[in-house]
Amino acid sequence: MKSLHYRFPLVVVLLVSLVVGGCCAHDYGDALDKCLLFFEGQRSGKLPASQRMTWRKDSALQDGRYLGVDLVGGYYDTGDNVKFGFPMAFTTTVLAWSIIEFGKEIGEQLDHAKEALRWATDYLLKATSETNKIYIQVGDPYADHNCWERPEDMDTLRTVYAVDTNKHGSEVAAEMAAALAAASIVFKSSDPSYSNMLLERSYQVFDFADKYRGSYSDNSSLGVWVCPFYCDGNGYEDELVWGAAWIYKASNNTWYWNYVMENIGQLESQEFGWDNKEAGIRVLIYKDLIASNDSNSNDLIAKAEDFACAVLPESPWKNVNYSAGGLLVKPGGSNMQNVAALSFLLLVLARDLSSQNNFVRCDSAVAYPNRLVEVAKSQTDYMLGSNPLQMSYMVGYGQKFPQRIHHRGSSLPSIDQHPGRIGCQDGKPYFESEGANPNLLVGAIVGGPNITDAYADSRSEFVESEPTTYINAPMVGVFAYFKANGLVPHQNTWAVIQFGNPHRSS
Repeated sequence: MKSLHYRFPLVVVLLVSLVVGGCCAHDYGDALDKCLLFFEGQRSGKLPASQRMTWRKDSALQDGRYLGVDLVGGYYDTGDNVKFGFPMAFTTTVLAWSIIEFGKEIGEQLDHAKEALRWATDYLLKATSETNKIYIQVGDPYADHNCWERPEDMDTLRTVYAVDTNKHGSEVAAEMAAALAAASIVFKSSDPSYSNMLLERSYQVFDFADKYRGSYSDNSSLGVWVCPFYCDGNGYEDELVWGAAWIYKASNNTWYWNYVMENIGQLESQEFGWDNKEAGIRVLIYKDLIASNDSNSNDLIAKAEDFACAVLPESPWKNVNYSAGGLLVKPGGSNMQNVAALSFLLLVLARDLSSQNNFVRCDSAVAYPNRLVEVAKSQTDYMLGSNPLQMSYMVGYGQKFPQRIHHRGSSLPSIDQHPGRIGCQDGKPYFESEGANPNLLVGAIVGGPNITDAYADSRSEFVESEPTTYINAPMVGVFAYFKANGLVPHQNTWAVIQFGNPHRSS
């Protein structure tokens, strides 16, 4: 067993004491404000009078109408104009988790955080309003990606895609169930009737996901429309457990807890993101596992703690790389999604470890909770400008930030500047321009630099220059935490140790 609860004297061989920079190195409150403002730039549908990002206008007001269904609203996930249900649901779940875990730290921005969340859940309620049918995507992704046009001008097909009893999509349905359940916790005290509606719908959606099992990526009529954009690469089993865990959190219904315990054993990875929820599940239920006082939970507790060993730079078991400038890097697409999601989990786990007076053991070393906080802070600070390029990767934060992000609405003149329609191919000169985007998508966090700490700031390099909602969602919690706890206290955080008479406490 790699990570256990040890309750015996430690012989310290080498102790490392580290301090992270002071609270004023970065303005985390400003970063939080901008992080939330970004969601207004991603809104689809009829914009409210309270809209603060005023260069954006109404868009996609006919979504679903040709089917007689109201699917207006929700979010565009990235710099395109498609509403992909899988990443939108994950964004919703993690945004809700940010508010649940760090609501007090969010402080005066809490209303804006709830607004951002409700914009998503109002849409998810529409998408799940029919029994045994869930609308999982709006917009032909190939037609959309062939155009460079403002969402306000869209004339590409707004094809609606759904899963049902014949076309299965357990991962996207279960993620929607998780999102609805998590959001129900957020609104429980402020809007109990809405909260109850969300929770009741989560039961219905989860039942559908579990009963009609299958991946939407494997479906012959859906797979071509969701891949290669948001293929499910690791199966739907993790989303089912994730959905059940969130419903348990929201309802305290033991049926869902039992479902989690019966099915979590098949999940082995330490990944967390829109496609893989496995590390997130174990961190989410960590305190519940300890409270259960069940010896059968020990392996799961150890795996939750092992997540830190998979990320910490000093760990012999880490499954991530670090650039020379200190950025956490994993292979694949937009890297800041990894930085954001894993930093968020480190903070949640650190808080839970502290509440248990516990630490994490990685082979011959232990990491105290503050070490997890230090690593999350180093990633946050890198994102905000403490990096070799001295560049913030959040638009509008700091003196130097990306100017040419891969985002249609940001890169094209707004309707206020250019009232005439800009057609599908008419946007190409704007895409190819070396000039800065005319509209600041304030708060957008881009995919970020590569393993060499280099960043091209080019629209064509979309892996690096495109923002996503699922980068910003966990960073709401991360920025809120450091706004309230900017300075990591000076204390021992990492130690190489020898254990005598190791045994597991019961």
